[in-house]
Amino acid sequence: MGGIWEQIGATIASEFSDLKDVTELTRVSLRLLMAALLGGLLGFEREQRGKSAGVKTHMLVCIGAALFVLIPQQAGVIAEADLSRIMQGIISGIGFLGAGAILKGDAEKDLKGLTTAAGIWLTAAIGVAAGLGRESSAILCTLLALVVLVTIPKMAGLIGRKDNS
Repeated sequence: MGGIWEQIGATIASEFSDLKDVTELTRVSLRLLMAALLGGLLGFEREQRGKSAGVKTHMLVCIGAALFVLIPQQAGVIAEADLSRIMQGIISGIGFLGAGAILKGDAEKDLKGLTTAAGIWLTAAIGVAAGLGRESSAILCTLLALVVLVTIPKMAGLIGRKDNS
C-alpha cells in the first residue's frame, strides 16, 4: 500500500515542478507581481475617472498577458517566431475585449470608451513586457501612459476643449 502513496506523492510533486528552484520562483513572482502592480496603477487612474474598466480589469489583463508569454518561456519556447505568434494572439484577443468597451451613441461623434479600450490594449502590452522580463520598459511605458491619461485632459481643459477620457 505504501507504493501507491509514494506514486501519488511523486505525481503531485511532479505536477507542481514548474517552479524548480528559488531563482525560478523569484523570477516568475517578480514578473507577475510587476504586471499586477503596473496594471493596477493604470486601472486606478481609470477608476478615479469613473470608467467601467478599473483596477481589477486592468490588473487581470496585465497579469494574463504576462502569464501568456511567461508560461511558454518556462516550457522552453525560445524561438522568436513562436513568441511572436503568442503575442499576436494576445493582441487580437485584447482587441475583442477592448471593442466591448466602446459604445456608439446616436450622434456621429457620440463615441465612448475609446480611451478605455486603448488603455486595456496598452495594459496588455505592459503585461507582455513584464512577462518577458522587460520590467524597466514596462515601468517606463506605465509612467508614460499615466502622464498621457492625467495631463492631456488637463491641457485640453486649459485650451478650452472638453475631453471626456
